[in-house]
Amino acid sequence: MTYLYIKSLHLIFVITWFAGLFYIPRLLVYQIEAHNKPEPDKSILLNQLKLMTKRLWTIITWPSAILATLFAIWLLILQPAWLQQSWMHVKLAFVVLLIIYHLKTGFIISELDRNVVKWTSNGMRLYNEGATLILFSVVFLVILKSALSWITGVIGLIVFALILMILFKIYKRYRSRQSE
Repeated sequence: MTYLYIKSLHLIFVITWFAGLFYIPRLLVYQIEAHNKPEPDKSILLNQLKLMTKRLWTIITWPSAILATLFAIWLLILQPAWLQQSWMHVKLAFVVLLIIYHLKTGFIISELDRNVVKWTSNGMRLYNEGATLILFSVVFLVILKSALSWITGVIGLIVFALILMILFKIYKRYRSRQSE
């Protein structure tokens, strides 16, 4: 029974972690776009967006990342045989990518807090898809385990990434037409 509670808590905090990682880049897109607004709109928007970002990052995203990781370690202690399975090795590699993505997002947040804008809003929208790719990869990997062959998995991720990029380009064209 302990295993099921720990697994449930792990899943809950993974979901809230991803919720933060999905929404924060959207807030960063709005911050980047706010830098192009005239005053006083610029200051008002930036202050509000920075506050929203800081609260989401410090109250939800970081604690969720830590708790998801702690419950994951606890699950591995309860199920050490998973560490002998190749799907778990691949999953842990994706978790490392997720942690890198998380830390990079934090770095971008600190830059924007200092009003250093190195990203375009479209670049940040594209960056936001990184968490989506990691989520899809991990979910399919965990559900399918050994049934997921490397070839099928890699082809599936490439196709998914291409679809996302095509949809991104369509959305970019739609936005540019709307602004004309």
